[in-house]
Amino acid sequence: MVTWKKKCSSCCLLAYRGDHNKTSKINCSERIVWKRSPDSDPALRIYPVNLGDEGNYTCEIINSEGNFYFSSSLTVIVPPAVTLTYDKSRGVVCQASAGKPAADISWIPASNHSTEEEFHHPNGTVTRVSYTDWGSSTLPTATCLVTHPATNQTLSIDLT
Repeated sequence: MVTWKKKCSSCCLLAYRGDHNKTSKINCSERIVWKRSPDSDPALRIYPVNLGDEGNYTCEIINSEGNFYFSSSLTVIVPPAVTLTYDKSRGVVCQASAGKPAADISWIPASNHSTEEEFHHPNGTVTRVSYTDWGSSTLPTATCLVTHPATNQTLSIDLT
């Protein structure tokens, strides 16, 4: 017998009983399935994964040799949407929207006159915005570098 559970009161339970060749699913979406056949490979597959899938999962295998437990923690990483614009009142604006975790923003060349704001969304994602006044620079192009575990992006804007 193999059972996968997500740790929460009404979360998914996926089970297989080999002696009856029977599988069951309780509170699981169609995205949560066995990776292959549970009798030969009891791995869990979640595809496509989304933020609601994040959490702790446990697997219990019971066979003639005993009871075996395995737990795994799923962390979902979301790449941010990145934009670079110019605003007359705020200067050059580099924005990394709805990333998880929050992205880091830096300027090339480095700017000592930048400010940042951060907005936390209810779904666990974060938007980070960096502003810099490029007006005192002699460079015609502003470049921001967005660093994130899922992606690194460099954007440039021509200010001439």
